[in-house]
Amino acid sequence: MGLENIRNFCVIAHIDHGKSTLADRFLELTGTIEKRKMQDQVLDSMELERERGITIKMKPVRMIYKGNHAENLSSKSKILNKSQYSNPNFPKSLEIRVSSLGFAGSEFILNLIDTPGHIDFSYEVSRALKAVEGAILLVDATQGVQAQTLSVLQMAREQGLAIIPAVNKIDSPLARVVDVKADMAKLLHVAEGEIMEVSGRTGQGVPELLEEIIGKVPPPKQTGENFQALIFDFQYSNHTGVILYLRVMAGEVNKRDALRLIAGKARFIPIDLGVFSPKEMPTETLSAGEIGYIITGIKEPGIATVGDTVTSDKNPALALPGYGKPAPVVWASVYPESQDDFNALRQALARLRLSDSSFAYEEESSGVLGRGFRVGFLGMLHLEIITERLRREFGLKIIVTTPSISYEVTDRAGRQKIAYSPIHFPDHGEVVSVREPWAAVQIIAPADYLGNVMQLFYEHEAVVGVTENLSDNRTEVEARMPLRELMRNFFDELKSATSGYGSLSYKIQGEEMADVVKMEILVAGESVPAFARIVSRRRLETEAEASVEKLHKILPRQMFATKIQAKALGRIISSRTLSALRKDVTGYLYGGDITRKRKLWEKQKEGKKRLKERGKVNIPEEVFVKMMRQ
Repeated sequence: MGLENIRNFCVIAHIDHGKSTLADRFLELTGTIEKRKMQDQVLDSMELERERGITIKMKPVRMIYKGNHAENLSSKSKILNKSQYSNPNFPKSLEIRVSSLGFAGSEFILNLIDTPGHIDFSYEVSRALKAVEGAILLVDATQGVQAQTLSVLQMAREQGLAIIPAVNKIDSPLARVVDVKADMAKLLHVAEGEIMEVSGRTGQGVPELLEEIIGKVPPPKQTGENFQALIFDFQYSNHTGVILYLRVMAGEVNKRDALRLIAGKARFIPIDLGVFSPKEMPTETLSAGEIGYIITGIKEPGIATVGDTVTSDKNPALALPGYGKPAPVVWASVYPESQDDFNALRQALARLRLSDSSFAYEEESSGVLGRGFRVGFLGMLHLEIITERLRREFGLKIIVTTPSISYEVTDRAGRQKIAYSPIHFPDHGEVVSVREPWAAVQIIAPADYLGNVMQLFYEHEAVVGVTENLSDNRTEVEARMPLRELMRNFFDELKSATSGYGSLSYKIQGEEMADVVKMEILVAGESVPAFARIVSRRRLETEAEASVEKLHKILPRQMFATKIQAKALGRIISSRTLSALRKDVTGYLYGGDITRKRKLWEKQKEGKKRLKERGKVNIPEEVFVKMMRQ
């Protein structure tokens, strides 16, 4: 099939706007999957994806579209979704219209890449955008345009993609189709009539959307004669080695061709190659414009990288631009509960990184928790997903410490260092200045909640910028704020402040001076490094009192009174005393002279005084775990 009959596209949208459900209808309509094998979220193969109802990894799939495929879905088709509801304004919304498509009799290859919707996985989206020529911008008719919709749209425009706007969930009783289409028309500078109306759940409007893809997404262009392909993802198999997911930019490849990775400097002859339908399906060749896979047989996983170029070893093409490397935003320490599992944790992280190159890790050690790893993530959800996969897929019992960000610290000697944990942060007297990452934040919320949003920005040290009315009751607010504040439950607080209607998008935007201090926790006068934290100066007293109170509750009592203190800026900020454990030294006495009891009490008092003077407190491991655990 020639280039003119290939369409490469992806679906981009905010989380929960129905991308994967729409993809199910595409697969059903094109006959890619038999009806008896259909299930919800076919492309979400990971257990966590299906459980949470979100897409974590991009998924490519090849569909063959024929002009008569519209007949595969009729008003009698059984829609295999768990919920069935109809919109009283659309009494026939559970029926699927059969239109006479303008491409009847023609056959097309449609390569779809289903992308994640959460901002933490925007690196996955950016890689998918470089492998396609068009994108469906999908917006939930019940929620409208969200902040992340705008950021992803900007990414697609920068790649020069053809944008097909569509409103999803039009069959919902809560759908605001007219209002949402008006917002999208204003955003995209198009007529409202150009915005498609679909229901991924029922299939309504999906045949017309496929026709729109064929009509508006341009066919791929060949960049040269010699084989050249962009790696947008890869997997690793113990049996077959590295499996490359790629978009062929030029030329053709078959299983007998000698190939090379330009950046990886590795040469190989494919064990197999093929396309995704949606599982791996071997083919004889892969040609320009196609999306597929190559099983390399390379057993050194570190050689393959996303963004590398695969080309002919005999007639090499030039390297493609590739991708920028994502910088971790949030750091957390991950330790095995048992040190016997350290090597297993190392191997698990290495395996996970083969399928997710956006997180970084390095070995570290703690005097309390032993050997572990400092791991960098793209956000809080990314952290949750990776740590949960470590537990589920590898059966590991792990301890995850409270997340933090990295700071650039300048000391009195003029030296600069990156401190991504309190242990690496110099003492107060040595610090001259601290710089921290800031984020450009975009929030869209109903105008009624604007006051709450502004209050939230104030509480999180944000600098508010432009405020714009997107429609009669939807407002967009732009601001800049410290990344540490954004990671401090900001998203949850935004949802609470806007009754769930607010949406957030952000991107890292440089560094600024930080007004933060290192807070230490002292137990019996001795600093415990594992309990130290970096906190905002304006929140220092609150954080100090909370940490002291928490430790006061969980630290076992000693034979002597124990002071628990929070120290910062060279002074004690908060203090509590844990009362001594009282032992009844006169319990074996009965009756008799009180003088003997007093002598025993005095002896006990002297003993406790000596203990307090020498007093080293033995802090149990479970206390460290509770204080450090996320």
